[in-house]
Amino acid sequence: MQLEDKVAIVTGSSLGIGRAIAVTFGEEGASVAINYRSHPEEGEEAVQEIEKGGGKAISVKADVSEPEEVKDLIQKTVQEFGRLDIMVNNAGIEQKMPFLDTPLEVWEKVISVNLTGVWIGCQEAALQMVSQGDGGRIINVSSVHEDLPMTTNAPYCAAKGGLRMLMRTIAVELAPHGITVNNIAPGAVETPINRNLDEHPEQRQELLSEIPLGRIGHPEEIASLAVYLASDASSYSTGSTFFVDGGMMRQAGSL
Repeated sequence: MQLEDKVAIVTGSSLGIGRAIAVTFGEEGASVAINYRSHPEEGEEAVQEIEKGGGKAISVKADVSEPEEVKDLIQKTVQEFGRLDIMVNNAGIEQKMPFLDTPLEVWEKVISVNLTGVWIGCQEAALQMVSQGDGGRIINVSSVHEDLPMTTNAPYCAAKGGLRMLMRTIAVELAPHGITVNNIAPGAVETPINRNLDEHPEQRQELLSEIPLGRIGHPEEIASLAVYLASDASSYSTGSTFFVDGGMMRQAGSL
């Protein structure tokens, strides 16, 4: 197992990509803190899935945009499992609307979770890892939209673009402490956030036309990369974004 005896936190891990990462970490031997914001039953289901596979997990409520709640999430993890080796900042939201119609409160809400929340998670996790003295892994779930524009989604794209430079900068600062920092940038992935595509086949087909591999990805494919970045195998990788998008970044807008 690639993550045996490691301890991980995965924010926003009661559903979707975060849950796939958390469950896969558990399968690879890590003890995992599941994080949810408003649905404790989903967090508990994720814990049960990990425990069913023989792993260890707890579920902790926290709003990642609230510093004290993130501190509590890390403290409870350390109290339960003794340390923190891996921090996955996955929690995110989006609210699509035309730029000219977007109120300031929507901008502030999206930025507070998708960028400020990651800042808080990175800083608090790094402080814990530095105090332990033997390095660690920070992995941020970004998006192809840290590079690729998306109309009607300006706050989300701005947050992900900011996340790219946050990752690159703190990777340099944290390297002397043996802490690596990388982004995973998924393209289109089958998650609850994309369920509306089932009701709009024309939109699904338009999306597929932008993906050279001709399909939407699966959360488990993101999780596989997260395992690599969390493991000793990636010890010489830091400050990079790893795209998992079926080639979308190379084709989008070229048709």
